[in-house]
Amino acid sequence: MTATDEPVLFHTTGRAAHITLNRPKALNALSHEMVRRIDDALGNWERDPAVETVVITGAGERGLCAGGDIRSIHDDARDGDGSASAA
Repeated sequence: MTATDEPVLFHTTGRAAHITLNRPKALNALSHEMVRRIDDALGNWERDPAVETVVITGAGERGLCAGGDIRSIHDDARDGDGSASAA
């Protein structure tokens, strides 16, 4: 998986940390994997004195984020092991 294939992209510029939701075909809907990655990054940046602010953007032109990825939760509940819908 290349960096542009990652569902969430992270970088810092100066004192700003940036999160880019990177699933434009799904209107950047959040999966549990994405939420966990964002939580980890926010926790790290909270303890980093070099980071003053966090900017969140969404890839594509149709919107920032459609909310939770209901399709992946449904598919996991029906066909998978339930990990996508686990807390």
